[in-house]
Amino acid sequence: MLKIAYHPIYKHPLPEGHRFPMEKYELLPEQLMHEGTCTKHNFFEPERPNDKHIVAVHEPEYYYDLLNITLDQRAARKIGFPLSEVLVERERLIAHGTIKASTYALEHGIAMNIAGGTHHAYTNRGEAFCMLNDQAIGARYLQNEGLVKKVLIVDLDVHQGNGTAEIFQNDNSVFTFSMHGANNYPFKKEKSDLDIALENGTDDKTYLKILKDTLPRLIDEQQPDYIYYLCGVDIISTDKLGKLGMSINGCKERDRFVLQQCLKNKIPVMCSMGGGYSPDIKTIVDAHANTFRLAQELFF
Repeated sequence: MLKIAYHPIYKHPLPEGHRFPMEKYELLPEQLMHEGTCTKHNFFEPERPNDKHIVAVHEPEYYYDLLNITLDQRAARKIGFPLSEVLVERERLIAHGTIKASTYALEHGIAMNIAGGTHHAYTNRGEAFCMLNDQAIGARYLQNEGLVKKVLIVDLDVHQGNGTAEIFQNDNSVFTFSMHGANNYPFKKEKSDLDIALENGTDDKTYLKILKDTLPRLIDEQQPDYIYYLCGVDIISTDKLGKLGMSINGCKERDRFVLQQCLKNKIPVMCSMGGGYSPDIKTIVDAHANTFRLAQELFF
């Protein structure tokens, strides 16, 4: 059965006019159940994780500053959300959702988190709506528990996974692959193990050719026994922060190809949703829902 991390805390209240579309976290599970892609039994509620799993990735001083809401103002501003105890609790639950989904994927081949993809969180700081790097925490958890050795992170959000690149920069046991917009945030990129920077307006055909030329080769070379897939839908042409030229169907074909590669090579995959900022919330929800529809179609 497809297991999906979800908690009502994911939809966090923000000041009016804030550009982050928090409502997608409530609308997405509703849509999946309404259309019959999922039932309530597919969803599990994450809990508060053991702190040791978080400080295995993040510096304790940074983490405890978050917990105690004692980050300095400049560091708090870079996160982009008004800092509060509930917001930090939300981030902890998202991280635990990814940890738990990571173990479910070992059992079922795939598992997912309705939120997550917080790839701009560094070892010692947060930025751009990210405070704790959920997939980095999940990867390190699986390794520390002796469940996997070699991890491949496939980050196809439109923004480079700069925090993830920094966290694993000197670690050969985790290979970081980021395919992102060249002329987009972060404007100072980190160095992933493999970065592919795309020009503005990149269309379905160009994008999918690059992905299909790259991912099978990476899997062949790296021989990972686990994949984290960050499937942001901010690559589509309507996205306010994206700058690429992908259609919703192109985005779906991207997901299909990645999941097929995992299935074909018998590599468990854990998916975190990442970004999506199209003006119409229905576009965002539909693009995200495609990933779950494909997971059910291909794996179950």
